[in-house]
Amino acid sequence: MNTRVYLDNSATTPVTPEVLEAMNRYFEQEYGNASSLHSLGRNARKAVEESRDEIAASLGVTPKEIVFTSGATEANNLAIKGLAFAHPEKRHVITSKTEHHAVLHTCQWLGERGSEITYLDVDRFGRVSPDQLADAIRDDTLLVSIMAGNNEIGTLQPIEQIGTICRERGVFFHTDAVQAYGKVPLPMDTIDLLSVSAHKLHGPKGVGFLVVRKGVSLTPLLHGGGHEGGRRSTTENTPGIVGLAAAARLAFREMQSTTTRMRAYRQQLIASVTNIPGTRLNGHETESLPHIVNVSFQAIEGESLVMKLDELGFAVSTGSACSSPNLEPSHVLVAIAVPLSMAHGSLRISTGRQTTQEEIDAFLEVLPRAVEELRAISPFKVGA
Repeated sequence: MNTRVYLDNSATTPVTPEVLEAMNRYFEQEYGNASSLHSLGRNARKAVEESRDEIAASLGVTPKEIVFTSGATEANNLAIKGLAFAHPEKRHVITSKTEHHAVLHTCQWLGERGSEITYLDVDRFGRVSPDQLADAIRDDTLLVSIMAGNNEIGTLQPIEQIGTICRERGVFFHTDAVQAYGKVPLPMDTIDLLSVSAHKLHGPKGVGFLVVRKGVSLTPLLHGGGHEGGRRSTTENTPGIVGLAAAARLAFREMQSTTTRMRAYRQQLIASVTNIPGTRLNGHETESLPHIVNVSFQAIEGESLVMKLDELGFAVSTGSACSSPNLEPSHVLVAIAVPLSMAHGSLRISTGRQTTQEEIDAFLEVLPRAVEELRAISPFKVGA
């Protein structure tokens, strides 16, 4: 059966018609290379720079502080590796145990090459302690990288407080804001580097950006024609950049109404789903992104529930789409001390701007029955 209801918007989002329309012009008509001198090239350059201006304005930064990338994975790599390469005298980096793998694996890569990485614990809701972070900072600490909002459980981190500590201690602060950008305000006054990916806010895949605040020096990862102010060489993805700006425009224009609606869906989902016996809410009930609900069910496998719901016409996930095929329990759920038996029974439900009340109601009508059917054939029992 074809999927009818899409509730996996943390993995990716459908591109809106407005974004497609904006992009099509630069596929079909204004297809020039933005570095070419002829009129088609100049038109493409104008579109790239207007997009840069618009994205910068959405965050209150200057256009020169926006570096376009292929997405947040590249932006995270550029932020962390680029900073480390530019400052070889400082070999200590601080992050948390619940970061996206694009941050964790980048830090691991640095660790294998001589850097020392501190992985901070989190509380049962997934929050970093600012006091513990402050205690972890050393004279040779270069960078703190803590995500704004968790992609699996939705918990918001105290990034303004963390950024203030970093500023006071002379340490750079990077945040992966993939799930937060366009949904919650971001305290840019205390952030040095910030990563975003277009496809999480109804834009195209394969494009994103890194905010690099004035005075932050990075060594580029890509060498070539010196694009993006010498920070990221490659021919600009003009249609993607235009689509990213169009998606950001829509997100910020409708942010209040969209997040209000998604928060209402989230409250309804939490109230209804946690009424199912043997269910646990993962993450913070209120200090959370508006669109993510993560729950664990006792006595069933999350992958089985995802497939069952897919057969019934609902697309959800067990957690991060980047690691869902892995049968190991989520590192995020392990970090917040979810019992192993329940960590394997996790389900992430994530709404988008296109989600309707009727879809939420239909999902909540089907979910208890799907859980009951899987538990009926499970060798484990609820409460055992």
